[in-house]
Amino acid sequence: MADFQFIRYEKRDHLAYVTINRPEALNSINPTVSRELYEAFSDFDRDSEAWVAILTGAGDRAFSAGMDLKAAAEGNGLQEHARPLGGFGGITNPRFQTWKPIIGAVGGYALGGGLEIALVCDIIVASERAQFGLPEPKRGLVPGAGGVHRLPRMIPQKIAMGHILTGKFMSAQEAHRWGLVNEVVPHEELMAAAERWAAEILECAPLAIRGSKQAAMQGMEFPLSAALNNNFYWVEQTSASEDFGEGLKAFNEKRKPQWRGR
Repeated sequence: MADFQFIRYEKRDHLAYVTINRPEALNSINPTVSRELYEAFSDFDRDSEAWVAILTGAGDRAFSAGMDLKAAAEGNGLQEHARPLGGFGGITNPRFQTWKPIIGAVGGYALGGGLEIALVCDIIVASERAQFGLPEPKRGLVPGAGGVHRLPRMIPQKIAMGHILTGKFMSAQEAHRWGLVNEVVPHEELMAAAERWAAEILECAPLAIRGSKQAAMQGMEFPLSAALNNNFYWVEQTSASEDFGEGLKAFNEKRKPQWRGR
C-alpha cells in the first residue's frame, strides 16, 4: 500500500484503522485527503482479511472540521473537492460503497464535510467533547456531500432542519439523545470504546455482517413488502458460505465459532 501524506492507514486482527492526520488544520479535507481516504477505504473493501474499519481524526480537537476553505480559495474552488470517485472525503458519494461496517470515532469537531463523512459511518462513538454541525450556510455554501439528505433521514426532520437552516452546533449529548450517535464516552476512552464496538462486531460472521448491512441499507429504498422479497447479494453469499455451516456446527458443539470470512 502506498504511503499517504495526510492520513494514516493500518490493519491488524481483521480491523482497519483510518485516521485523518492534519491536526494542525483541524483535520480539514483538501482534494488530496479525499483521494487518500478513497484509496484507503477501497483497499479496505477489497481486502478479504479486513472486516471492520474505524475512522477517526488525529489530535484532540477535531474529527474533521470539513472542507479546507483555504485550499479551496487558493486552488480551483469547490469543484476540485468533488473529483475523487468517492466524492468529498472519498466515501460520501454512492459511487463508493462498502458493505463492511465502518465505525466513526469522533473526538471533537465534526463540522460541515466532517459531519457528512461521519454520517456515512454505520456506528458513531463520540467523546463528550464532540460537536456536530453543518455551518456551510454561514459561509454562503450548501452542505453538498450528503448532509442535507442524510441528516433528516437519521434524526427527526424538524430537529435536522433546525440545524441545517441555522448552522448551529449539536453537542455529543444532544446527538446521542436524537440517535445520531450510539455512545458518548469520556474523551480519553474514545478509541477503546470504538474498539469495543469493533470487537463485538468481529464476534459475528463477517459475511453475515455484510449481508445484514446490505439488506438493512438497501432495503430502506423499497417498500417493506418489496424489501422482504428482494434478493441481496451478500445475504445469498452468506447462505452459501463455509461460515454458515461453521456457525451451526459451533452452536451444536457449544463452542465459539471460528470465522474464516468465506
